[in-house]
Amino acid sequence: MATLARLQARSTCLGQQFYFRNSVVDVFRKKEYDAAVKIQSWFRGCQIRAYIRYLQRIVIVLQKWWRGYSARKHYQLIVKLAYHTMKMNTYNAMAVRIQKLWRGYRIRKYCFDYFYLKAYLRAVSETNDTIREALEEFADMKEREETKADLEREEKQRDDRARKMHYLLSTKQIPGIYNSPFRKEPDPWELRLQKAKPLTHRRSQAKPTCSVQLSSWLACTSARSFPRSEFLPPIDRKQCQGPFRDIAEVLKQRYKPLEPTLRSEEPISELKAAREDFKRQEWTKNIHDNMISRLYCQHLISSQSMENYIQKLDKFYKGC
Repeated sequence: MATLARLQARSTCLGQQFYFRNSVVDVFRKKEYDAAVKIQSWFRGCQIRAYIRYLQRIVIVLQKWWRGYSARKHYQLIVKLAYHTMKMNTYNAMAVRIQKLWRGYRIRKYCFDYFYLKAYLRAVSETNDTIREALEEFADMKEREETKADLEREEKQRDDRARKMHYLLSTKQIPGIYNSPFRKEPDPWELRLQKAKPLTHRRSQAKPTCSVQLSSWLACTSARSFPRSEFLPPIDRKQCQGPFRDIAEVLKQRYKPLEPTLRSEEPISELKAAREDFKRQEWTKNIHDNMISRLYCQHLISSQSMENYIQKLDKFYKGC
């Protein structure tokens, strides 16, 4: 019992000591926990930083390896391109050299051969010299001919003038103006007047007046009134070149007979008789009466075609 009483007496002290000790432990426990957390955070931080450094080293190694590999591939590609470019440049240069040599040979051989051109130019110069000499001779000949023609023309004019002035020739009684007695020798015009023949004027012949009758006029309209050649031309005669008409047509137009009107050539009293005679001759010439109807139809057709042509021209000019 005493022990129980002693324990009951000490229970209050034990409770206080337990509380005191528990409170002290809690304080130390909290400090230990904070210290442990701090130690753990530092350690884990060191561990994470070490791992990050490890990963960084590994990434650097990988990047180094990949970048080296890619750089080597790119360098190989550049070297390969440079090699192909150099090879193509070499081939192009050789091809250009071959083409240059071949084209030079071809031009010198076939197009611009020096010896051929030299011979050609020599032949051209010789031909030019020959042609120049011929042209100079021709020009000299033409000049001589023109000079001769001018002299002949002047001589002819002097002869014509001398023939016109033949009345100025001196006679035995009266000296002429070109044969002055105060001169030792006569003037050259005096000698020319002596050689020249006097100019005789032609007398105009009076044209006979003739009255044309109707019978003669009708006779001249026939085919026998045209002039006929006395002899026929040769068979092998060549036709004239160019758009020339037939000789018979030209002669027919040139020697067209006179066609005077009845009013000017026929008396008024015989007009009716002349008309009847003309109608009779026209009737004998016509083969049948249908000729007039045919001519009339042709005239109508030609007039209609002409009207159509005029209408087309009018439309064309209006459209322009």
